[in-house]
Amino acid sequence: MSSTSTHKPRPMVDLLVSIAIPAFILMKLSGEDQLGASGGLMVALSFPLGWGIFELIKYKKFNFIALLGLANVLLTGGIGLLELDLKWLAIKEAAIPAAIGIAVLISTFTSKPLIKAIVFNPAVMDVDKIIKRLQQNNCVAAFEQRLMKATYLVAGSFAFSATMNYILAKWIVTSPTGTPEFNEQLGELTLYSYPMIALPSMVMMMGIFYYLWRTIHDLTGLKLEEVLANQ
Repeated sequence: MSSTSTHKPRPMVDLLVSIAIPAFILMKLSGEDQLGASGGLMVALSFPLGWGIFELIKYKKFNFIALLGLANVLLTGGIGLLELDLKWLAIKEAAIPAAIGIAVLISTFTSKPLIKAIVFNPAVMDVDKIIKRLQQNNCVAAFEQRLMKATYLVAGSFAFSATMNYILAKWIVTSPTGTPEFNEQLGELTLYSYPMIALPSMVMMMGIFYYLWRTIHDLTGLKLEEVLANQ
């Protein structure tokens, strides 16, 4: 069996390696008598960077989110190590979710809208069964209209994330880059961004998934267990 087929999500490991350990290093080990500002930043960033590269190499599968994570880490490290103006950190924090939201909207003009990759995809739902039932009920056009509405909701959730990322970065990180204080505040930003941004965004995505399922149920009569893809 190939590595890609045996790969399973490990959210607790992801949280530990990408958030908890880097935040601890930035907040507790970046003093001048320890790793130092630059050393602490490089060691902290090496954990999510190394984990992302490991996942990509081991499972040999294109992962859009993993690549975005790597880009995020590299940009954060560049801003800290090059001691750029703080405004670039806030811009960077907002830029990635904003870029995803814009990509979701732009994709509606292509043959493969991202909403279908994010929610309405064979890994999540039994797409073939749903489409067949929609065709039988002559509801394909109505479903496409509601799918477009779900697209706007997804883009809106990323707009919320981008806005909150920018506000949180401006509020928490106020010390000059290249200092132990900057590292400590960057660690706080990493910790706070999860409950204040990631969790609300996750709730929004769950709401969008529920809206899409209710749409499918209304138009096809299929139950939830009939809609979900067989694992």
